Amino acid sequence: MSERIVVIGAGVIGLSIAHELAAERASGRIITVLTDADPIDTTSAVAGAVWFPYAAERSPAIDLQLQTTLRRFIDIAREHPDAGIDMRTGIIIERSPNPDRSWTDLVEASETDDVPEGATGMRTTVPLGTMSQYLPWLQAKCEELGVEFERRTVADPDALAGEFDTAVVAAGARSGALLGDDDTVVPVRGQVVRVENPGITEFRIDDESEGGLAYVLPRRDCVVLGGTHEPSNTNPEPDPEIEAGILARTAALVPALANARIVSRGVGFRPVRERVRIEEVSGRALRVVAAYGHGGSGMTLSWGTAERVAELVAVS
Repeated sequence: MSERIVVIGAGVIGLSIAHELAAERASGRIITVLTDADPIDTTSAVAGAVWFPYAAERSPAIDLQLQTTLRRFIDIAREHPDAGIDMRTGIIIERSPNPDRSWTDLVEASETDDVPEGATGMRTTVPLGTMSQYLPWLQAKCEELGVEFERRTVADPDALAGEFDTAVVAAGARSGALLGDDDTVVPVRGQVVRVENPGITEFRIDDESEGGLAYVLPRRDCVVLGGTHEPSNTNPEPDPEIEAGILARTAALVPALANARIVSRGVGFRPVRERVRIEEVSGRALRVVAAYGHGGSGMTLSWGTAERVAELVAVS
Protein backbone atom coordinates (compact mmCIF):
# COMPACT_ATOMS: atom_id res chain seq x y z
CA MET A 1 0.00 0.00 0.00
CA SER A 2 1.35 3.45 -0.93
CA GLU A 3 2.46 5.72 1.90
CA ARG A 4 0.33 8.87 2.05
CA ILE A 5 2.43 11.90 2.93
CA VAL A 6 1.13 15.42 3.44
CA VAL A 7 3.32 18.52 3.43
CA ILE A 8 1.78 21.44 5.32
CA GLY A 9 3.02 24.65 3.74
CA ALA A 10 3.77 25.75 0.16
CA GLY A 11 6.66 28.14 0.62
CA VAL A 12 10.10 27.32 -0.72
CA ILE A 13 10.73 24.79 2.09
CA GLY A 14 7.41 22.96 1.62
CA LEU A 15 7.71 22.86 -2.17
CA SER A 16 11.30 21.61 -2.06
CA ILE A 17 10.34 18.86 0.39
CA ALA A 18 7.35 17.80 -1.70
CA HIS A 19 9.54 17.65 -4.81
CA GLU A 20 12.25 15.64 -3.07
CA LEU A 21 9.76 13.12 -1.66
CA ALA A 22 7.95 12.73 -4.99
CA ALA A 23 11.18 12.42 -6.98
CA GLU A 24 11.89 9.09 -5.31
CA ARG A 25 9.53 7.31 -7.68
CA ALA A 26 10.38 3.82 -6.45
CA SER A 27 8.86 4.70 -3.08
CA GLY A 28 5.30 4.56 -4.42
CA ARG A 29 4.37 7.51 -2.21
CA ILE A 30 1.31 9.69 -2.63
CA ILE A 31 2.32 13.29 -1.88
CA THR A 32 -0.17 16.07 -1.09
CA VAL A 33 0.58 19.69 -0.22
CA LEU A 34 -1.96 21.46 1.98
CA THR A 35 -1.71 25.24 1.99
CA ASP A 36 -3.84 28.24 2.87
CA ALA A 37 -2.00 30.42 0.34
CA ASP A 38 -0.60 30.02 -3.15
CA PRO A 39 3.21 29.75 -3.21
CA ILE A 40 3.48 33.20 -4.75
CA ASP A 41 1.60 34.64 -1.74
CA THR A 42 3.82 33.08 0.94
CA THR A 43 6.69 34.69 2.84
CA SER A 44 9.03 33.02 0.36
CA ALA A 45 7.72 35.36 -2.34
CA VAL A 46 8.96 38.35 -0.31
CA ALA A 47 12.37 36.81 0.40
CA GLY A 48 15.54 38.34 -0.94
CA ALA A 49 16.21 34.84 -2.28
CA VAL A 50 19.97 35.11 -2.53
CA TRP A 51 22.03 32.14 -1.38
CA PHE A 52 23.55 33.46 1.84
CA PRO A 53 23.25 32.20 5.45
CA TYR A 54 21.29 35.11 6.95
CA ALA A 55 19.55 34.90 10.37
CA ALA A 56 20.10 31.17 10.72
CA GLU A 57 22.34 29.06 12.92
CA ARG A 58 25.72 27.74 11.83
CA SER A 59 26.56 24.10 12.60
CA PRO A 60 28.02 21.11 10.71
CA ALA A 61 24.49 19.91 9.87
CA ILE A 62 23.47 23.34 8.58
CA ASP A 63 26.71 23.72 6.62
CA LEU A 64 25.90 20.42 4.88
CA GLN A 65 22.46 21.78 3.96
CA LEU A 66 24.05 24.98 2.68
CA GLN A 67 26.40 22.99 0.46
CA THR A 68 23.60 20.75 -0.79
CA THR A 69 21.39 23.71 -1.66
CA LEU A 70 24.23 25.56 -3.36
CA ARG A 71 24.99 22.54 -5.53
CA ARG A 72 21.35 22.05 -6.47
CA PHE A 73 20.86 25.70 -7.40
CA ILE A 74 24.00 25.71 -9.54
CA ASP A 75 22.58 22.71 -11.40
CA ILE A 76 19.15 24.32 -11.77
CA ALA A 77 20.65 27.57 -13.09
CA ARG A 78 22.62 25.62 -15.69
CA GLU A 79 20.01 23.07 -16.75
CA HIS A 80 16.70 24.95 -16.34
CA PRO A 81 16.92 28.56 -17.59
CA ASP A 82 13.15 28.86 -17.16
CA ALA A 83 13.39 28.29 -13.39
CA GLY A 84 14.35 31.85 -12.53
CA ILE A 85 17.64 30.98 -10.81
CA ASP A 86 20.70 32.97 -11.89
CA MET A 87 24.31 32.98 -10.74
CA ARG A 88 24.92 36.59 -9.67
CA THR A 89 28.13 38.30 -8.68
CA GLY A 90 28.00 40.81 -5.87
CA ILE A 91 29.55 42.14 -2.70
CA ILE A 92 28.96 41.31 0.96
CA ILE A 93 29.83 44.51 2.83
CA GLU A 94 31.42 44.21 6.27
CA ARG A 95 31.41 46.87 8.99
CA SER A 96 32.85 45.06 12.03
CA PRO A 97 36.61 44.86 12.67
CA ASN A 98 36.48 41.05 12.76
CA PRO A 99 33.77 40.03 10.27
CA ASP A 100 32.44 36.48 10.15
CA ARG A 101 33.73 35.00 6.92
CA SER A 102 32.96 31.38 7.72
CA TRP A 103 30.60 31.30 4.74
CA THR A 104 33.63 31.61 2.45
CA ASP A 105 34.49 28.01 3.37
CA LEU A 106 31.50 27.02 1.22
CA VAL A 107 31.87 29.28 -1.82
CA GLU A 108 34.72 31.13 -3.54
CA ALA A 109 35.13 34.76 -2.54
CA SER A 110 37.79 37.46 -2.74
CA GLU A 111 38.37 40.72 -0.91
CA THR A 112 37.33 43.91 -2.68
CA ASP A 113 37.75 47.62 -2.00
CA ASP A 114 34.58 48.52 -3.91
CA VAL A 115 32.80 49.28 -0.63
CA PRO A 116 31.71 52.33 1.39
CA GLU A 117 34.41 54.24 3.25
CA GLY A 118 35.49 52.49 6.43
CA ALA A 119 34.07 49.13 5.39
CA THR A 120 35.56 45.96 3.97
CA GLY A 121 33.93 43.50 1.63
CA MET A 122 33.98 40.16 -0.13
CA ARG A 123 33.04 39.66 -3.77
CA THR A 124 31.41 36.34 -4.63
CA THR A 125 29.11 34.67 -7.15
CA VAL A 126 26.08 32.86 -5.73
CA PRO A 127 22.56 31.79 -6.80
CA LEU A 128 19.83 34.43 -6.76
CA GLY A 129 16.20 33.60 -7.44
CA THR A 130 13.45 35.55 -9.16
CA MET A 131 10.73 34.23 -6.87
CA SER A 132 7.83 35.27 -9.10
CA GLN A 133 9.29 32.76 -11.56
CA TYR A 134 10.95 30.17 -9.31
CA LEU A 135 8.02 29.36 -7.02
CA PRO A 136 5.54 28.66 -9.88
CA TRP A 137 8.27 26.66 -11.67
CA LEU A 138 8.91 24.54 -8.60
CA GLN A 139 5.20 23.98 -8.06
CA ALA A 140 4.84 22.88 -11.69
CA LYS A 141 7.76 20.47 -11.28
CA CYS A 142 6.05 19.01 -8.22
CA GLU A 143 2.83 18.55 -10.17
CA GLU A 144 4.73 16.83 -12.98
CA LEU A 145 5.88 14.31 -10.36
CA GLY A 146 2.29 13.70 -9.28
CA VAL A 147 2.14 15.96 -6.23
CA GLU A 148 -1.39 17.18 -5.52
CA PHE A 149 -2.11 20.65 -4.11
CA GLU A 150 -5.13 21.45 -1.98
CA ARG A 151 -6.19 24.75 -0.42
CA ARG A 152 -6.91 23.95 3.19
CA THR A 153 -6.13 25.55 6.54
CA VAL A 154 -4.72 23.06 9.02
CA ALA A 155 -5.15 23.81 12.73
CA ASP A 156 -3.65 20.58 14.08
CA PRO A 157 -1.73 17.90 12.14
CA ASP A 158 -3.28 15.23 14.37
CA ALA A 159 -6.60 15.92 12.63
CA LEU A 160 -5.06 14.47 9.46
CA ALA A 161 -4.62 11.00 10.99
CA GLY A 162 -6.46 8.41 8.93
CA GLU A 163 -6.29 10.57 5.83
CA PHE A 164 -2.47 10.53 5.76
CA ASP A 165 0.27 8.36 7.24
CA THR A 166 2.93 11.06 7.61
CA ALA A 167 2.71 14.84 7.95
CA VAL A 168 5.62 17.20 7.33
CA VAL A 169 5.08 20.56 9.01
CA ALA A 170 6.78 23.26 6.91
CA ALA A 171 4.51 26.19 7.66
CA GLY A 172 7.17 28.77 8.48
CA ALA A 173 6.43 31.07 11.41
CA ARG A 174 3.13 29.24 12.10
CA SER A 175 4.79 25.86 12.57
CA GLY A 176 5.48 26.03 16.31
CA ALA A 177 1.90 27.01 17.12
CA LEU A 178 0.60 24.40 14.69
CA LEU A 179 2.48 21.66 16.53
CA GLY A 180 1.62 23.15 19.91
CA ASP A 181 4.96 22.19 21.45
CA ASP A 182 7.21 25.09 20.46
CA ASP A 183 6.81 28.73 21.44
CA THR A 184 10.35 29.71 20.45
CA VAL A 185 9.63 30.67 16.84
CA VAL A 186 9.74 34.44 16.41
CA PRO A 187 8.08 35.97 13.33
CA VAL A 188 10.62 38.63 12.33
CA ARG A 189 9.20 41.22 9.97
CA GLY A 190 10.96 42.05 6.73
CA GLN A 191 9.89 44.83 4.35
CA VAL A 192 11.06 45.24 0.76
CA VAL A 193 10.58 47.59 -2.16
CA ARG A 194 10.72 46.36 -5.77
CA VAL A 195 11.88 48.84 -8.41
CA GLU A 196 12.58 48.86 -12.13
CA ASN A 197 16.16 47.93 -12.90
CA PRO A 198 18.17 50.95 -14.14
CA GLY A 199 20.89 48.61 -15.41
CA ILE A 200 22.26 47.03 -12.24
CA THR A 201 23.82 43.58 -12.63
CA GLU A 202 25.57 43.03 -9.28
CA PHE A 203 24.04 42.62 -5.84
CA ARG A 204 25.04 44.39 -2.63
CA ILE A 205 24.33 43.21 0.92
CA ASP A 206 25.12 45.39 3.95
CA ASP A 207 23.51 43.98 7.07
CA GLU A 208 25.54 46.18 9.42
CA SER A 209 24.88 49.60 7.91
CA GLU A 210 24.30 52.43 10.36
CA GLY A 211 20.69 52.94 9.36
CA GLY A 212 19.79 49.25 9.31
CA LEU A 213 19.85 46.28 6.97
CA ALA A 214 20.42 47.22 3.32
CA TYR A 215 20.47 45.02 0.25
CA VAL A 216 20.18 45.47 -3.50
CA LEU A 217 19.25 42.30 -5.39
CA PRO A 218 18.84 42.51 -9.18
CA ARG A 219 16.38 39.91 -10.45
CA ARG A 220 15.04 39.20 -13.90
CA ASP A 221 11.87 41.24 -13.33
CA CYS A 222 13.00 43.98 -10.94
CA VAL A 223 15.52 44.98 -8.29
CA VAL A 224 14.57 44.02 -4.74
CA LEU A 225 15.55 46.65 -2.18
CA GLY A 226 15.57 45.90 1.51
CA GLY A 227 15.22 45.63 4.19
CA THR A 228 14.31 45.29 7.82
CA HIS A 229 14.71 42.82 10.67
CA GLU A 230 11.91 43.62 13.11
CA PRO A 231 11.01 41.00 15.73
CA SER A 232 8.53 43.29 17.50
CA ASN A 233 6.64 44.67 14.49
CA THR A 234 3.55 42.67 13.48
CA ASN A 235 2.24 45.09 10.83
CA PRO A 236 1.59 43.07 7.63
CA GLU A 237 1.35 46.22 5.50
CA PRO A 238 4.25 48.22 4.03
CA ASP A 239 5.17 51.19 6.22
CA PRO A 240 5.92 54.39 4.22
CA GLU A 241 8.43 55.67 6.79
CA ILE A 242 10.31 52.37 6.78
CA GLU A 243 10.21 52.38 2.98
CA ALA A 244 11.80 55.82 2.88
CA GLY A 245 14.65 54.50 5.00
CA ILE A 246 15.14 51.50 2.72
CA LEU A 247 15.24 53.73 -0.36
CA ALA A 248 17.76 56.07 1.25
CA ARG A 249 20.07 53.27 2.42
CA THR A 250 20.04 51.42 -0.89
CA ALA A 251 20.55 54.59 -2.95
CA ALA A 252 23.58 55.32 -0.78
CA LEU A 253 24.93 51.89 -1.72
CA VAL A 254 24.01 52.15 -5.41
CA PRO A 255 23.40 55.77 -6.52
CA ALA A 256 21.81 54.63 -9.81
CA LEU A 257 18.77 53.59 -7.76
CA ALA A 258 17.99 57.13 -6.59
CA ASN A 259 15.18 57.71 -9.10
CA ALA A 260 14.17 54.13 -9.90
CA ARG A 261 10.42 53.67 -10.36
CA ILE A 262 8.73 51.60 -7.66
CA VAL A 263 6.99 48.52 -9.08
CA SER A 264 5.61 46.94 -5.90
CA ARG A 265 6.11 46.48 -2.18
CA GLY A 266 6.14 43.49 0.14
CA VAL A 267 6.15 42.40 3.77
CA GLY A 268 6.97 38.94 5.10
CA PHE A 269 7.67 37.31 8.45
CA ARG A 270 10.83 35.23 8.77
CA PRO A 271 10.48 32.12 10.99
CA VAL A 272 13.42 32.83 13.29
CA ARG A 273 14.41 30.23 15.86
CA GLU A 274 17.65 29.58 17.76
CA ARG A 275 18.07 26.32 15.85
CA VAL A 276 16.43 25.07 12.66
CA ARG A 277 14.06 22.26 13.60
CA ILE A 278 14.22 19.19 11.37
CA GLU A 279 13.19 16.14 13.35
CA GLU A 280 10.49 13.58 13.92
CA VAL A 281 7.95 14.70 16.52
CA SER A 282 6.81 11.99 18.92
CA GLY A 283 3.47 11.50 20.61
CA ARG A 284 1.24 12.44 17.67
CA ALA A 285 -1.78 10.72 16.16
CA LEU A 286 0.21 10.14 12.97
CA ARG A 287 3.88 10.30 12.09
CA VAL A 288 4.98 13.96 12.08
CA VAL A 289 8.23 15.52 10.88
CA ALA A 290 9.02 19.16 11.69
CA ALA A 291 10.87 21.30 9.14
CA TYR A 292 10.96 24.99 10.05
CA GLY A 293 12.85 27.77 11.79
CA HIS A 294 15.10 28.74 8.87
CA GLY A 295 15.08 32.45 9.70
CA GLY A 296 16.13 34.46 6.67
CA SER A 297 17.79 31.44 5.06
CA GLY A 298 14.82 29.46 3.74
CA MET A 299 15.95 29.69 0.12
CA THR A 300 19.56 29.12 1.17
CA LEU A 301 18.75 25.90 3.05
CA SER A 302 15.79 24.67 1.00
CA TRP A 303 17.23 21.71 -0.91
CA GLY A 304 19.43 20.62 1.98
CA THR A 305 16.38 20.62 4.24
CA ALA A 306 14.41 18.67 1.65
CA GLU A 307 17.09 15.98 1.45
CA ARG A 308 17.26 15.71 5.25
CA VAL A 309 13.48 15.39 5.55
CA ALA A 310 13.48 12.70 2.86
CA GLU A 311 16.07 10.79 4.89
CA LEU A 312 13.89 10.98 8.00
CA VAL A 313 10.76 9.91 6.13
CA ALA A 314 12.62 6.95 4.61
CA VAL A 315 13.36 5.55 8.08
CA SER A 316 10.44 3.27 8.86
